[in-house]
Amino acid sequence: MLLLEHLWIILALPLAGAAINGLCGKRWPKSAVNSVAIGSVSLAFLAAAETVREFSHLAAAQIPYVKSYFTWIVAGPFKVDFALQVDQLTVVMLLTVSFVGMLIHIYSTGYMAHEGGYYRFFSYLNLFKFFMLTLVLAANLIVMFVGWEGVGLCSYLLIGFWFLKKSAADAGKKAFITTRIGDFGFTVGVLLVFWTFGSVNFGDIFKSVSGMPAESMAQMGILTVICLLLFTGAVGKSAQLPLYVWLPDAMEGPTPVSALIHAATMVTAGVYMVARMHPLFSRAPIAMLVVAIVGALTAFYSATIGLVQTDIKKVLAYSTVSQLGYMFLACGVGAYGAGIFHLMTHAFFKGLLFLAAGSVIHAMGGEQDMRQMGGLRKKIPFTYWTMFIATLAIAGIPGFAGFFSKDQILEAVQSGPHANPLLWLLGVVGAALTSFYMFRLVFLTFFGAPRYDEHKVHVHESPVNMTVPLMILAFLSIFGGWFAAPKLVGGVDHFTKFLDPVFSSYALPGAEVAAEVPAEAAATPATELLHALTGVPVIVGILGLLLAWWFYIKNPETPKRLAQKARGLHALLLNKYYVDEIYAALIVRPLLWLSTNVFWHAVDEGVIDAAVNGTASVARASGGQVRKLQSGNARSYAAWIIIGAVGFTVLLLGLLGVVR
Repeated sequence: MLLLEHLWIILALPLAGAAINGLCGKRWPKSAVNSVAIGSVSLAFLAAAETVREFSHLAAAQIPYVKSYFTWIVAGPFKVDFALQVDQLTVVMLLTVSFVGMLIHIYSTGYMAHEGGYYRFFSYLNLFKFFMLTLVLAANLIVMFVGWEGVGLCSYLLIGFWFLKKSAADAGKKAFITTRIGDFGFTVGVLLVFWTFGSVNFGDIFKSVSGMPAESMAQMGILTVICLLLFTGAVGKSAQLPLYVWLPDAMEGPTPVSALIHAATMVTAGVYMVARMHPLFSRAPIAMLVVAIVGALTAFYSATIGLVQTDIKKVLAYSTVSQLGYMFLACGVGAYGAGIFHLMTHAFFKGLLFLAAGSVIHAMGGEQDMRQMGGLRKKIPFTYWTMFIATLAIAGIPGFAGFFSKDQILEAVQSGPHANPLLWLLGVVGAALTSFYMFRLVFLTFFGAPRYDEHKVHVHESPVNMTVPLMILAFLSIFGGWFAAPKLVGGVDHFTKFLDPVFSSYALPGAEVAAEVPAEAAATPATELLHALTGVPVIVGILGLLLAWWFYIKNPETPKRLAQKARGLHALLLNKYYVDEIYAALIVRPLLWLSTNVFWHAVDEGVIDAAVNGTASVARASGGQVRKLQSGNARSYAAWIIIGAVGFTVLLLGLLGVVR
């Protein structure tokens, strides 16, 4: 059990890589930078894999495995250890983050090969991996908070990597400030957890809450307040309504950043946190309903915006926001396992979609507008086929990873213990829109006649260090969801079964019974398979595909005519419901006016600077007058001495007279 005893090694490896490249990489060739960056994350993945192997041999009584290394903070009754833990939920996140992150590091060596600041980019990537792994392995809320804030910092650094480009610098600041709004709620929630339970350790919190009754929809107690505050942090970090606005702008960063941070890892931190804190959420039905509603609305809302976007990365950005909504929808109806399942499969196919989009942009010499592409499938076949596979996966086509996870979510929303038909309808419509806009992306990019100048743009396939990660992720986008395949024929969903110990340990009494299906009502394997393959989610996914084919392959002039007929709606979607403009008018510009005219000119200049500068002016003026006494004239000095002596004598005589 070597690595279970030394979990810190998994964190130390990418941190060491970040430090070495950050301090020395500027003087090194790119091959040396690559060796340090990729070597550190590869070793971290191998260490994570060995940790999982050792964990699999633990007795059930030892799970979760918690290792405390030292006492970190002590302030009265507040005590925090630097402690890490491993359980089944940690295993899923650990392998997903470390493996997908390793592939994206490899891909980046090709994509960023001709960019400046090469060593700095990989130092930031390694630092991000350190903080994300810290968040995943944390055994208490404070260590998790370090990882939580760390990934926010690295997101700012990586989004604004091209800091000389104003749009990139602005996007980095927007991401940092927007997520801080959510993090304020998260911080207050953590403080309230300690005030309520007297501890920030997950084990202590969950044991305490297990003896508490569930709150009702008519009662908003302390658990509901805690969960809503924690969820505020998740809304910011995972880009949900109304704090989603930073993620689409974050596409100004390099494409590997979009794949790593804004598809596979950082933005899923909020989903992971809600799943980790499920004993609290499960006892706060109001908070769970809020999570489900926000998730469903975000899934639908973002999908509508994706319908008309023309920037290939912006389409994927709104798709990410939408898919994160499905994960929260699952958690909100108590299907935490389904939410984590979709988190994992999403890391595969959305990471692949972003990397494939980067390969397209690389082939097109930096072009990101899909209207300037077309006919690329024969010129970049590896990119085309891998992106097509990822699109089939995200659309929920049977046999691909997204089919299994999205089907589980919609099934739980439709018929689970917390079923809600309105939220299910939003989820189904969102699934149809997802299929449509993703196949629209594929058809506009890879089919039809070329819409670019073939004499100026020399389309070429990406190098092997970019295409190999694409092929590995394509394999996972097909088979990554097959853990649940036996369920289709009356068997066991191995993924859900693996996570059961985590989500059933502190479940409400009777909760597991509510989800059971009576034996006499159970369907036959053939019926279950037929139902899964002909269910509503599959039908709407196929309809979205066919509709996109009809619009963009069969009748490519139809979208233009529709846009002309529905100019108002098209403009509304194209401009993202003018939310950025509304925020600017209601929040940003008033705050700028207030800070400029009140805090700066009135308070800073008028009061603080005036007091400081006024004191200095008085001292300077007084000194100027006194300075005139130093004339350098001996007769003047003698006169002043006589005047001073006379004055002193008069004063002394006066004082003596008073004394008498």
